[in-house]
Amino acid sequence: MPRTLPPLAALLAFEATARHQSFTRAAVELSLTQTAVSHRIKELESLLEIQLFTRKQNTTRLTDEGRTYLECIRPALAQIASATESVSTARDNRLTIASLVAFSSRCLTPALRDFQRLHPEIELRLTALAPTDRLEQREFDVAIWHGADDWRDFDAERIADEDIFPVCTPELLKSGPPLRSIDDLRHFPIVRTVSPIITDDWTVWLRHAGSPIEAFEREINCETLSFAMNAIVEGLGVGIGRSVLVRQDLASGRLIAPFEFRYASSAGYHVLSRPERSGLRKVQLFKRWLMSTFGAAA
Repeated sequence: MPRTLPPLAALLAFEATARHQSFTRAAVELSLTQTAVSHRIKELESLLEIQLFTRKQNTTRLTDEGRTYLECIRPALAQIASATESVSTARDNRLTIASLVAFSSRCLTPALRDFQRLHPEIELRLTALAPTDRLEQREFDVAIWHGADDWRDFDAERIADEDIFPVCTPELLKSGPPLRSIDDLRHFPIVRTVSPIITDDWTVWLRHAGSPIEAFEREINCETLSFAMNAIVEGLGVGIGRSVLVRQDLASGRLIAPFEFRYASSAGYHVLSRPERSGLRKVQLFKRWLMSTFGAAA
């Protein structure tokens, strides 16, 4: 490690100024004077022997060198903040829950009031996970992730077995032609999840249902499962539902399943924690509540 490291205070002043594009707003955020922020930036520029900002007519802009340096140090600052919070929250009652957005919006968030009622002493912090995230680089007490039963470096428990099958709103069926067979799907708008990292469940379901259909005349392509679920619930088309995600909507009649065939998926939602955190009381209480609430959702 090099002996000459810039002061953390100077890095924080640089990051805040770059984000706000203003010395004044950075000073307000950091509870400093504008002069103090300017001195810290000059200290950093002197150490790096480069100019980080251009200042013209009351505007502040990053130089090319400043932008390159920001891209390098911003992840490091985020890691320092996460590590600090991780160490401090391991000893208190703040529970950090990282969850894929579709599960959070359709299942977790609507049910969390019950967990708060049972455990009012636990402070909740919710953070979103994207399918592109690398879990080993994220800080959390518990995470809710989707996949097969292969979770190295984590203690994992499958929340529920999962079936996939078409779902839609009753209003969509009433407004369209009869939907008696899989071939009749050709006459309906179809909601699909299409992205480089998400497998479209339509392809799997159609194959196992014995249908030769590969594409539909009218398709609504969504980049995320959360977008797709919202489109289905709003009546934009027929889409594939995961049993855990659509359980409440089916029970309330908001969605219906027009076909009997359901495909038992090898994947499913899991609750994960790192081994060094699995023994924490707050983690155990949440896992126990989560399994009791959603464990029979298949």
